[in-house]
Amino acid sequence: MHAKKITPFLYIFPALLILLVFVYVPIILNFFWSMFQWNAYTSGMNWVGLDYYVRLFQDETFWICLKNNTVYALISLVGQVAFGLVVAAILESQYMRKKSPFFRTLFFIPSIMSMTVVGLLFYLFYNPNVGPFNNLVHLLTGMDTTTLDILGSPESAIYGVIAVSQWMWFGYMAMLLIIGMQKIPDELNEAAVIDGANQIQIFWHVTVPNIKEMILVDTIVCVVGSFKLFDEVYIMTRGGPGYSSEVLAGYIYKSAFRADEMGYACTIAVVLFVITFLLSLLQMKVSRSGKE
Repeated sequence: MHAKKITPFLYIFPALLILLVFVYVPIILNFFWSMFQWNAYTSGMNWVGLDYYVRLFQDETFWICLKNNTVYALISLVGQVAFGLVVAAILESQYMRKKSPFFRTLFFIPSIMSMTVVGLLFYLFYNPNVGPFNNLVHLLTGMDTTTLDILGSPESAIYGVIAVSQWMWFGYMAMLLIIGMQKIPDELNEAAVIDGANQIQIFWHVTVPNIKEMILVDTIVCVVGSFKLFDEVYIMTRGGPGYSSEVLAGYIYKSAFRADEMGYACTIAVVLFVITFLLSLLQMKVSRSGKE
């Protein structure tokens, strides 16, 4: 009997060990290292306590990064989760089911592409000298685009990056939601039709309530991913012009490996961890996940 109780723990022990060594221990060490002034090329560490945290909240660049990540998250909730929900509902409707596999593949393909490839592709696409973007804007709107430079303007650079991410990930979000929709019993939809409900009413009163757990998953993935954003910005703008499109992960990288302020980089990482952790808790609380 004793052996039977221990056996399940032996099976999960390797996974727990990996989580401990590669997730929980680094998080704890990061908190610890954020209270020291140190760099990658010397062995000494000088205690600074909470000085880096005081400096961080007085750092104008930090607030620019936080604003950019927040804007990215808000736009992504609309562009990826909400739009993905609409796309999923359309593809799962009875009028589109025969054509659905083609469109699901078409929308999903961008999410499996290398971010480096996508970033370079759109970097050239936005380029005012060789890219077609300015010509398309002029053709569709008639506006003068001779001075338009999406990635070269402090006001628009971050939005150019955000637009690329929406194109890349809305299909992935839609696929997750389609999986949830396919688990809804057909009897519920049939009963709603018999009661006289139209497609929009079925969507709001049958589909959405039955996939709210999957919507929560999409939302958490979207928001946490928005605050972990790095690749797109680094490839397309390097955080520029200036720091106008910089994000928290990029600022961590620059603080650690360019400015060689490892302690300050750890401080930014701690704040980033706290933000993503609290957002995840808040979303689960608001959605009342697991109560039904």
